[in-house]
Amino acid sequence: MNMEILGIHHVTAIAGDPQTNIDFYAGVLGLRLVKVTVNYDDPRSYRLYYGDERGHPGSIMTFFAWPGAASGRIGPPQVSVTAFSVPGGSLEYWAQRLDSLGTMVREPIDRFGGRVLGFADPDGLELELIEASEDPRLPWQDGPVPVRHAIRGFYGVTLAEEGYQYIAKVLTETLGFAPVQDQDARFRYRVGPGGPGAIVDVLCVPDSPPGRMGTGVVHHIARRTPDDSQQIGWQERIAGAGLNVTPVRNRMYFHSIYFREPGGVLFEIATDPPGFTTDEPAERLGSQLRLPPWLEPVRTELLQALPPLDLPTIHQGVVP
Repeated sequence: MNMEILGIHHVTAIAGDPQTNIDFYAGVLGLRLVKVTVNYDDPRSYRLYYGDERGHPGSIMTFFAWPGAASGRIGPPQVSVTAFSVPGGSLEYWAQRLDSLGTMVREPIDRFGGRVLGFADPDGLELELIEASEDPRLPWQDGPVPVRHAIRGFYGVTLAEEGYQYIAKVLTETLGFAPVQDQDARFRYRVGPGGPGAIVDVLCVPDSPPGRMGTGVVHHIARRTPDDSQQIGWQERIAGAGLNVTPVRNRMYFHSIYFREPGGVLFEIATDPPGFTTDEPAERLGSQLRLPPWLEPVRTELLQALPPLDLPTIHQGVVP
């Protein structure tokens, strides 16, 4: 079978207060809240999904929201930075917007020929906006950010590792990535033709304190595969490479398998279908709590346990 990884499917991180998370990602970054559901493994907590208009794979940032959870520490082995793609010439707009809304930004830097603006979300999760002159993906057009500056989807992620040889072997020999370039202790890889959404940087930080899971830390990163049959092929290939891999798990909006690369970062391979419109129409995405069929019988109990949320509403292109 000719299998392919299509780039990043989604990135899942850990947040504290769910309302603060919604206010930042929908209100400040201008992403669409496309799904409000629960963590299927911990259904008394929310799982929030953000993305473009329909939550297309490659635009999806998700959070397990655990109020009161301890702060994590970013370090190896983890996804240390999540980067979004914005149009060329947008960083000045974003620096002013973030600063005016209370988010500290760093001075823009150049990396591999691209301009990068770094900052952190309210939980301390490290984020970047990277200018991409060629990114044909359409942003969500009804959010609070002008379309000419709006986030298109992911640009890539940075993996913090003590060393790069083992992760490089998994990326290139198992998952089909190719090395692009390196600078100091940063090694860039791409999958397929590359470009925004298909980039992984490996940053070697052997002297950094090890990461610790908690709020403000990425839980896992998911790669895209186009369908279920290719996912089974990936499951067999990963196992054949000597890595433990899970059975397929139904996440309602995609199907998933999970494994850890040798350093310890949790990887997922997720299918593009069925998508977020399986249980609510596109115009109503993110408007109410959606539960999988096996949790509907305990909806009332879960609503009593979950904190109430003030969800964004779309009215004449404005998110209050």
